[in-house]
Order: sequence, then C-alpha cells, then structure tokens
Amino acid sequence: MLNKVMDQPKVAILVPTFNEVGAIECVLRSIISQDYPQELLEIFFIDANSDDGTKEIILKYQDQHSNISVYRNRNKIVSSALNVGIKKAKAEILVRMDAHSSYESNYVSKCVEWLEKTGGDNVGGPMCVEGNGYVGKAIEFVHHSIFGLGGGKFHIENYEGYVDTVYLGAFRKEIFEKAGLFDESLVRNQDIEMNARIRKAGGKIYLTPEIRSTYYCRDNLKDLWKQNFANGYWNVKTVKQNPGALSWRHFIPFVFVSSLVSLGLSSFFSIYVFVLFLIDISLYLLVNILFSLAVSFRKGIKYFPILPIVFAALHLSYGLGSLWGVIKLPFDLLINRKGDC
Repeated sequence: MLNKVMDQPKVAILVPTFNEVGAIECVLRSIISQDYPQELLEIFFIDANSDDGTKEIILKYQDQHSNISVYRNRNKIVSSALNVGIKKAKAEILVRMDAHSSYESNYVSKCVEWLEKTGGDNVGGPMCVEGNGYVGKAIEFVHHSIFGLGGGKFHIENYEGYVDTVYLGAFRKEIFEKAGLFDESLVRNQDIEMNARIRKAGGKIYLTPEIRSTYYCRDNLKDLWKQNFANGYWNVKTVKQNPGALSWRHFIPFVFVSSLVSLGLSSFFSIYVFVLFLIDISLYLLVNILFSLAVSFRKGIKYFPILPIVFAALHLSYGLGSLWGVIKLPFDLLINRKGDC
C-alpha cells in the first residue's frame, strides 16, 4: 500500500471562495471524502475576505485536517485566487474546484488517471447541472439544451474526447510555465481564455464523463439574469484580451439582441422594417416554444409555462450584456489610452 501511495503524484486542490456559507461544508465534505490518499493532497481555499462565516467554517475543518490551508485573495476575483494557489502549490497536478459544486468521491483519482491516460495538460468532466425548486429545475433543463447555452461539448453529459475547454479542470502545473497564469484582468471567462492559451502553447485538453461533479445553478430569474448579463459583458472583454479564445456560439445572443434593437428603432421610420422586426420576434418565439415543448415532454409538461420565460431571460440578458460591452468598449479603450500617457 505504501508503494502504491508513493507511486502516485501529489495533487493540489484550489478552491476560490467568497461568502459561501450555504455551500462550503458540502465542498469540504466532498474534498475530505476523496478516495485519493489524503497525505498526497494539498487543499487550498483562497478567500476574498468573506464576511458571512465562510472562513470560520474552513478554519474549523483545518483544525482536524492539517493539509487544509487558507490564503487571502486580495483582488477578489477567481483568476487571482487561482494564481495564488498555483504559486503556493508544490504538487505537480492542480485540480480546480468550485464552491457551487459537489464532487464524486473518485473525482481527484479520475482527474489523475485521465491526465496519465491521455497525456493531456488539462482534463475535466461535463458540467452536470442541478436546480432547486420549480424555477431552478427549469433553469437546469435550459442549461442542458442546445438552444439554451449553444451546445458546448462540456454541456453534453456523455461526450468524451479532445475539446477546447472543460468545466473546472485538472492541470499539469508545468503548463502554466508554458502558457502563463490566469489573466487577472478577466472577471469572467478566465478558464476559457486560459484553455485557449494552453492550446496555443501546444497543450491538449480532454473531456471525459468519468470525471463527475454537480454544479448547482441559480434558482430564480433575477439571479439568472444578473449572472448571464455579466457573462455576456465579459465576452467582449475576453475577445479584446484574446481574440481567439471564444467561439461563434458565444455571440449568437448578441446578434439576436442587436437585431431586435436595430430593427425596433428603425421600424419607427419604415413599415417594411417594422415587418422585419415582427418576423424576427415571431421566429424567435416559435423556436423558443418548440424547444420548450421538447424539454417539457422529456422532463414534465408542468414546466412548459416557465421554460419559454427562462430561455428568453437567458438569451436577452446574455445578449444585452454583450451589447453593453460593445457600447462601453470605445470608452474603456480611451480611458486606458489616457492612463498610458
């Protein structure tokens, strides 16, 4: 048994946290229940000054588990937290975990196994989403629909193969020497942008359904709107930083919302444009209703009344976020230019 442990690589688990009091114990239990040898685990919680008791709960577990460490995330964004963990870690494999997810007991073992099997530089599993309550379950179903989030491979629960990005990820530490650290100018999309640089540096990214975790999505429309407005906004920032990081599917909501805004404003001056505006809305509503029906037949017809609203909230918030990012971009460039003077 000792030889088997000595043959296995050391692993650092990196968990960014901020005010996670409702979820942090679930994550802690997931980590200490891993079947990977605990003596080979470094467990880093990088906290952005939580003031709701999150840090105190982690410290309580730290008293019983000497491999748990807590560090401060001064910049209070995920990319900064991950960079703190990368710099502190002595292990050769770094496993990112999120406080809004739970993990199978073999999660770390499978990450290590598939890094070795594939020779990859980053491996991960699908984003398996779980919602709570009537609206939360509808949001869960929308996450898994190609009409909802555009069909990224990590949203397909049984997909296996080389991909452009994965949910969370387990990295060989050496890849950060080749590709650089996470971009701390990005509040969102730092994982997608990092994976783009990994691929550019010749690295490989592999997705397998054997690496299992569950992400707990928003359970109300207000939080869904806020989350996806920010996601859409940071798409524009990401393209500015790394033009090749995102794919075309990230900008379909932007194109849709831009068409609604431009046609809607122009329709005041032309009856023909007004007709195009009505056609645009009608086609969207038709596709929305068809996908909502398809999901309802699989998951329960009781969800049909809310599904079109959830789809629309997701698409409109995401598209408006991107549109706001485009509108702000020239002003941001001007401010940055003045700052460089």
